[in-house]
Amino acid sequence: MSILVYTENWDGKFKKLSFELVSYASAIAKEMGVAVTALSIGNVADSELALLGNFGASKILNVNDDRFNSLDNKALSKAVVAAAQSENAKVVVFANNNLGKAIAPRVSVKLDAGLVAGVTSLPISMDPFVVKKKVFTGKAFANVQIDTDVKIITFSQNSYELVETDAAAAVESFDPGVADSDFATTVEETNKVTGKVLLMDAEIVVSGGRGMKSGDNWTGLEDLADALGAGLACSRPVSDEGWRPHDEHVGQTGKMIAPNLYFAFGISGAIQHLGGVSSSKVIVAVNKDAEAPIFEAADYGIIGDVNTVIPKFIEAVKEL
Repeated sequence: MSILVYTENWDGKFKKLSFELVSYASAIAKEMGVAVTALSIGNVADSELALLGNFGASKILNVNDDRFNSLDNKALSKAVVAAAQSENAKVVVFANNNLGKAIAPRVSVKLDAGLVAGVTSLPISMDPFVVKKKVFTGKAFANVQIDTDVKIITFSQNSYELVETDAAAAVESFDPGVADSDFATTVEETNKVTGKVLLMDAEIVVSGGRGMKSGDNWTGLEDLADALGAGLACSRPVSDEGWRPHDEHVGQTGKMIAPNLYFAFGISGAIQHLGGVSSSKVIVAVNKDAEAPIFEAADYGIIGDVNTVIPKFIEAVKEL
């Protein structure tokens, strides 16, 4: 038996997210007395694959097949199922991101496995197998029991600390036996964001809302984000007004993020917005309305005009 972790790579490199998943799976494996197998799909160098062993993987199944570059969900799910069956995996762990949420339900059906999405911590109990997740846009927690033989989890990013070990992992080539007919997606063009910190990877996020008054007032937020090495985000009304691009919109209808530090400038704190950022470790809110709902969710709050506060933030960061 084993625990299988689906690890994503970006241009042949793993990011913190993949190491976090392996660390999380390793902790569960110790409780169950089993090993961790990491599945990597794509062209990844052996030296990069070996890094997964540093976080608890004892075996790495490497699928090096250019056909998977299309990120076809049908083909990817078949590859995960083949790996899970080959390793007799009783728990399969995905990231709770767009790709994980697309593949996990398919794998769940094929393995006749119970699925819980957005898990935030280690299982509360192993027998029965009970996991915890946020509900009601982060206002409460639910304990969910999985009774099936195989269990599938999508784990929320930034919910578990990285735990490095001295262990080494064995890298094995793996053929999932996926046919050409399983690849129904054709990639005609790829456009990648360059020159800025991606929101899903950012440890710090600087975000602005309608209280910024205009898209012309974003220079201060851009300067602060640059000084902090942070990602830049916005609320939905801002992207709807065209002040900022839609790929910066965070919230229930945008990107769901979980940075260590989230700055909310001029954001009132509508429940739809808080639903996408409630997993942030620390929230700092700046708003001139002392009754703004964002202060109920914030760890630190400043009542004041954003155009006055932002320059002082920038000055303080540069001094540090």
